Amino acid sequence: MIAVEDLALPDTAASSAALEVATAYLSPTLLSHSRRVYLWAAAFGNQQDIPYDAELLFVASMFHDLSLVPEFDSHTVSFEEAGGHVARVFAAGAGWPIARRDRLAEVIVRHMLPEVDATADPEGHLISRAAALDIVGRSADDLSAAFRAEVLELHPRLTLTDEFLACFQAQADRKPSSSAARAIEADLGSRMAANPLGAR
Repeated sequence: MIAVEDLALPDTAASSAALEVATAYLSPTLLSHSRRVYLWAAAFGNQQDIPYDAELLFVASMFHDLSLVPEFDSHTVSFEEAGGHVARVFAAGAGWPIARRDRLAEVIVRHMLPEVDATADPEGHLISRAAALDIVGRSADDLSAAFRAEVLELHPRLTLTDEFLACFQAQADRKPSSSAARAIEADLGSRMAANPLGAR
């Protein structure tokens, strides 16, 4: 059975720096969400034997919603695209080669897709699945109740529903063709309220 202790923070300078940045800019609720996304994603990968790059997965988890906050919000592109740009700049500062920076941005952009092919893009697939699980409870039963409870105890949901909906509504109001606007149109609020992880 998978446990949180099996999915520790990757021991790299970039991972530590990404967590430091996320902690500085994300609200406690969005930071907790990002921590859970990494754990759900890594658990899916381990459970289903999907090979993944733990450092890439962790950094993408920390940055996938960073452009929902005012400091990194964009009035011209969707939040996931803006997040990809911010992450690419971070990765350049971390000394990552260009191809790895591009992969990081790609994973973040793809997290808003309903499906990402696991063979072509394992990290994108895992982040997409993990974000969908955390926000609307998609495939929650694929992970054990004990593991879900352990993750939620360590990183509680706090005011996720209200805060996340407010962020997405703000995105939708300013960018009506964005992924956030499509999610609002698809009744994101009701789907979040029905999340078996909890509606807080």
